[in-house]
Order: sequence, then structure tokens, then C-alpha cells
Amino acid sequence: MKFGKKMLKAMSLLAGAALMGAVLTGCGGGEKKADNGAKAGGEIKIGANFEMTGGVANYGSANFKGLDLAIEEINAKGGVLGKKIVLVKADSKSDPAEAANAATKLISSDKVKAIIGPATTGGVMAEIQIANDAKVPVIGPSATSPKVTVENGQVKPFVFRSCFIDPLQGDVMATFAAKTLKAKTAVIYVDSSSDYSKSLGDVFKEKFEAAGGKIAMQEAFLQKDQDFKATLTKLKGANADVIFVPAYYEEVGKIVKQARELGITCPILGTDGWDDAKTVELAGKGALNNTYFSTHYSDQDKEVQGFINAYKKKYNEAPNVFAALGYDAGILLADAIKRAGSDDPVKITKALEETKDLAVGTGKITMDKNHNPIKSAVILEYKDGKTVMKEKITPKA
Repeated sequence: MKFGKKMLKAMSLLAGAALMGAVLTGCGGGEKKADNGAKAGGEIKIGANFEMTGGVANYGSANFKGLDLAIEEINAKGGVLGKKIVLVKADSKSDPAEAANAATKLISSDKVKAIIGPATTGGVMAEIQIANDAKVPVIGPSATSPKVTVENGQVKPFVFRSCFIDPLQGDVMATFAAKTLKAKTAVIYVDSSSDYSKSLGDVFKEKFEAAGGKIAMQEAFLQKDQDFKATLTKLKGANADVIFVPAYYEEVGKIVKQARELGITCPILGTDGWDDAKTVELAGKGALNNTYFSTHYSDQDKEVQGFINAYKKKYNEAPNVFAALGYDAGILLADAIKRAGSDDPVKITKALEETKDLAVGTGKITMDKNHNPIKSAVILEYKDGKTVMKEKITPKA
């Protein structure tokens, strides 16, 4: 094929322009590439589905504040894969149905790459099928029921958590009651409207009896109940060495207060649902003496001082355990995105499964085959409204 002079001149100009473009790109004049080959800059949207209002708003709000701190720190260091992480906030209103609605919107409309939250087991359970169908990973910062990640022997492929699970808490508290407090008998008082509470009650019973103890009585209440004295009077009649109340702060504070008013003086034991300043406000400092609960970290632990100081600087208040677990979830997810080299949800999920010895706010996390982190637990004792670290337990990997 022959070319005229004008055509040759035009082709020369195009070749020159192409060469100049290549030179500029080589000198940094072109668009930078992120680790996954995508354009640098832009953002990675993460859903923050939390109980910002309703009965357990203290938990959801604290989870979010810890998460927000983690993302702020990550973005200050350049984000992940050259991109800024953006939290898309949703209010689950402390209601499982609302949690499911929020998850649907976050995935379908907001196009998030992962969801962190809600804080409670019920809230996370409500969104699992939605996330699973969309192949979007979920991290429950403080959803402790085993059913969150494994049900009927099947691991839920897109669900993880940054907290330990109920069996560990139930086992820890049953062992503490039998070995440390030398209790021979116990009564259990659970919230029958809460999977979290019922699961913990079942594990405590199994482990306490295995340790040689006897469950003298088991009773139940419902979330939002106000008057517990009739049932507490029955429990008092059992004359047990300890009372186990695995529940959330709104009811726990009132139960402890009313128990002491009825003259119940034995140790009252609980779990991480107790871990909120509202517990002291509702129960009273004196009533909480001789009570103990398991939780995820202690502010007296040297290992967590970096997180605590950063949180105090940002919010001018001390973090509770839910804030710490929200922070852990943020670090966990950002690390997975980085290791995945991509913001593709399926690749993030695989990276979450492979998490090992990751330093987070409350210590270190290694993810086990059931998508549950292997991490330490502590037992705290209330003394005049303040918590004192009683024991620290680090399970073997």
C-alpha cells in the first residue's frame, strides 16, 4: 500500500506524540498504578452497619468509634493500595430486621466491598445470607455466638469476627467459678430473647458440671424487662455459691442492683456484655463489688496501651471493649485488603482466612479454620465501680 506525503507527515506527528507520551509516563507523568493494577487514588467503600440507636446503642456506637479511629490512622498513612478507605455508615437500630435492611442497601446501592458490624450476634446473623449471596465479607467485631461463623458443621464462607467466641467465655467463667472461687453450686439467669445469652448459659452449664459443679437452678428473663425481683427471690432460695448472668448491660445493671437489694451477697458472674460504663451507672458501685466478668482486654495490659492512648486523644475518653473490637476489625480488614492486593470481595475473603499473628489493638490475631480469631481473654473484677484485671487466658493455636 502506498502513502502520500500528507499521510506520512500525519503518521510522523502521531508517532512523535506517542513517544512523548511514553517518555512522560516513564517520568511519572502518567497515572500511577496501585498494587492490584488499578488506578491509584479513589476510594474503597466499607459498610459500617451498627446499632447507633436502640437498646444496645452503646455497643454499636463504641464499635463504630473504634473502627473510625482505625480507618483514620490507616488513611493517614496513605490508605490501602493507594486508595482511601471510606466508611459508609448505617444504623441497624438494635433490630435484626433493620440490620438486614441496612446490609441490603450497603451492598446493592452503596456497593461496599465488605461490611463491619453489627455489634451483636443477632444483628450479624440477620445479614449473613444477604452477604453470602452477594459474596461480600462480613466481620462481626463483637458477635460471639458460635453460630455466626459455623452452623450445622458448615463454615459460613464470607463471615468472620474479631472477637473470641462464646464457648471460650463460658468455659473461662465456669473454670473460674469452680477453680478460683471454689464454687460447688451455681444458678444461671439468661436472657431468653438473646442467642448470645442462651449460648453462654449452655456452655457454662456444660463446663461447670464437667468440673464437678452442680447447677441448682436456671431461670430466664426477656430483654427490656425492668423488675427482676420475683425471679431473683427464687434464685436466692437455691442458696448457690455463684450466679451466672450472661447478658447485656441494660438488664445486667438492674439485675445486680435488685439482687443486692434482696440480700444476695454471693459472687455474680458475667461476660463481655457487662463491659460498659452504663453497667456501673445502673447497678451502683457498691452493688458491683464481688462481681466478675470475662472480656477481650484490660486497660491495665501493657500490650494495648498504644490503642488506648490513640483513642483517648481522638475522643477525650477511655475506650471500652466494644471500641477496642471495632478498632481490631478495621485493622483486620485493611490488612486483608493489602495482602489480597485487591479490593475484590472474594480475594479479601481469602486473605482474611489467611490472617496470622496480626497485631491489632487488643493484642494479636490468628484466624482459625472456622473464621474465629485465636486471641486472649481476661477476667475483670469490679471494685468500687472500677475494674481490676483478675486473670488473663491465652488459648493455644
